[in-house]
Amino acid sequence: MRATIIHGPGDIRVENAPEPKITASTDAVIRTVATCVCGSDLWSYRGINPVTEPQPIGHEYVGIVEEVGNDVSTVRPGQFVIGSFIASDNTCPNCRAGYQTNCLHRNFPNGCQAEYIRIPLADGTLVAIPEQPAEELIPSLLALSDVMGTGWYAAKAAAVQPGSTAVVVGDGAVGLSGVIAAKELGAERIIAMSRHESRQKLALEFGATDIVTERGEEGIARVRELTNGVGADSVLECVGTQQSMQQALQSTRPGGSVGFVGMPHDVQIDGQELFFSHVGLRGGPAPVRAYLPDLIERVFSGRINPGKVFDLTLSLDEVAEGYKAMDERRAIKALLRP
Repeated sequence: MRATIIHGPGDIRVENAPEPKITASTDAVIRTVATCVCGSDLWSYRGINPVTEPQPIGHEYVGIVEEVGNDVSTVRPGQFVIGSFIASDNTCPNCRAGYQTNCLHRNFPNGCQAEYIRIPLADGTLVAIPEQPAEELIPSLLALSDVMGTGWYAAKAAAVQPGSTAVVVGDGAVGLSGVIAAKELGAERIIAMSRHESRQKLALEFGATDIVTERGEEGIARVRELTNGVGADSVLECVGTQQSMQQALQSTRPGGSVGFVGMPHDVQIDGQELFFSHVGLRGGPAPVRAYLPDLIERVFSGRINPGKVFDLTLSLDEVAEGYKAMDERRAIKALLRP
């Protein structure tokens, strides 16, 4: 089969690789219908996360079940499925508490930018769609495997409530999905921080009420100005840098909450500053599996259309261009069709 392999910074190749096989009785093998490039993949592409040897890459997927292990009972061959970017049994205490990404038996599927993929713990990870979805729904369903679920967790972790004011730091696919989530959870005012016109337009379409183009201290001051000097009830941090975290914490009112889902890189938090701010802080890898049934229903009902974050569609053979376009910010998110 064809699979995407990262060899080093800026070096993405499509190569021949062995088709995955069932190796455990709880596995499923999926024929990929659509996959994509994630913003977090760019950390390796840019050399920030070291790549010491060629390795498969990609963790977002939707597809058709080809084969299942003997102990798999909730999905069967021929079904269209969506799964989380972290495999979980969905039965351990952490899963039952709603934190499947901290499953006691979690597994990290990788290499999903390929024609076929093996998903461990299939019963706890995959959700089947009763029928083959319409072609126009596939981008939105794909978004649920990571970015939409991650944006949803950011809003939940930030305790977005009906009638509240929310700020979204980050205008990538996760941040834009966070705008959708804040809107769905009832935020009355949603301030999106973005410097890019195309992303600003999409944020407004998704439900943002205000756009802040400033960053750093100027961005914090602008949010304070928009909130009568107080700060926002909820802030969704969707980047993962020191500047974005500081901007999030200082844009939040005393007693408000920050939900952080950007993978932290060299982020340090001043404990004393946090202590005296009365700001709550919660985040981590999003438990996407917990939200899949609800989000699938919202996509099928037409309430949400997160697939609009895909503004570039390529064949799998063109995956290197997808990485390049996202790295150069010519694309928000690249969808790949094997």
